[in-house]
Amino acid sequence: MASAAEVNESICGKLGLKPINAHNILFYYAPIQGALSYTALSINVMNPSLVLRLFPKRDITNILLINTLLGSGLFLYNRPHLKSATKQQKILYSAFGAVSFSMGSVLIWAILRSLVPQNVPLCTICGIGTGLAMIKLGSSYVDHLDSLSKP
Repeated sequence: MASAAEVNESICGKLGLKPINAHNILFYYAPIQGALSYTALSINVMNPSLVLRLFPKRDITNILLINTLLGSGLFLYNRPHLKSATKQQKILYSAFGAVSFSMGSVLIWAILRSLVPQNVPLCTICGIGTGLAMIKLGSSYVDHLDSLSKP
């Protein structure tokens, strides 16, 4: 009979995901959840009326921002280019990167929103498109930094 860990690994493997353990939850699944929150945040900034229709009694902007910050911060914290940094430096650098990325994105979306016609589908597409592009650009940049730090 298979153990719970073997069953967990086989299910995750079949889905193309990493096995569930503390390290993967922090540095694989939390960044994925952060990217999903980041994408939802892009829609929220670019098209607040759509989000208000989905959640009429609660402003979810802060929830999305906190999840985005946690996900992107944990993504940066575990990267190879920070391997030689102290724990305190890793925390500071990853927090700085997460805040800069997230708040810079919000500023870009606010500017873009003022330039794009007030069309719900167009604003939503612009938000998602720019959000995915910035995730790809940021991820590629961090991959480049990692490649420079390898011996």
